[in-house]
Amino acid sequence: MAAPVPMFSPGASVAQAIDWLNIHAHGLFAAIGGAVEAVIGGAEDALLLPAPWLMLAVVVALAAYGYGLRYGALAAASLGLCLAAGMWKEAMQTIALVSVSVTVSILVAFPLGLWAARRSRVEAVLRPVLDIMQTVPPWVYLIPAVMIFSLGKVPALIATVVYGIPPMLRITTLAFKEVPHELIELGRASGASFWQILGKLEIPAARKTLLVGLNQTILLSLAMVVLAGLVGAGGLGAEVTRGLTRMEMGLGLRAGLSIVAVAILLDRFSRRVFG
Repeated sequence: MAAPVPMFSPGASVAQAIDWLNIHAHGLFAAIGGAVEAVIGGAEDALLLPAPWLMLAVVVALAAYGYGLRYGALAAASLGLCLAAGMWKEAMQTIALVSVSVTVSILVAFPLGLWAARRSRVEAVLRPVLDIMQTVPPWVYLIPAVMIFSLGKVPALIATVVYGIPPMLRITTLAFKEVPHELIELGRASGASFWQILGKLEIPAARKTLLVGLNQTILLSLAMVVLAGLVGAGGLGAEVTRGLTRMEMGLGLRAGLSIVAVAILLDRFSRRVFG
């Protein structure tokens, strides 16, 4: 029995559009891919340049000096686990990818969230877009990204950013909508500029809620590291994928525990630094 012909199948049109882009905008995509690779590669090189034991000692010392012995012990336990598991290089690659992804997500989501908090029509337009971004599986975003940029860190970054933007944007909108209007009026009455009101009144008042968005973005970005391994981005996700395909429980477990350690480290330190 022949398979039924689908009534809705946009794949052919999308494939044609991607083929057209690859032909007519290859230079642009090559430049974008090269820039992304350079930024992530630079972050990886910076983290991997010192010897692992030296990097570990420096991070632990800075954490203990800046935030107390408890955070120093947390850094020692988290990074020490990655080192003991033989996953130091992969952990640094993952931290580099997550750091760049979270930065891009914030740079996109923060101004849009601020705009949506001030304009209800903007929020109404963004709401269904964010619903789609959070509902569509990330593998769907990877198909055109891989077709345009090939395998590597770029499609992994795209998928991570797409998943990181919605929570940060939604919570940023909520945070600024909850700022008391009287506080803003007081700033205007005192002659403060837009940037002074934003930096000295609104952001401090919304800081705790914004921190929730930051933590959610970090954790969701870390949840994408396995996906990053599937498209050749390296890091801990690649080791999880390798352990799964080879049915090596030990490798998968070491990589999985290292991901947990990195997640706890980034989550706790982001709360402490920005809280």
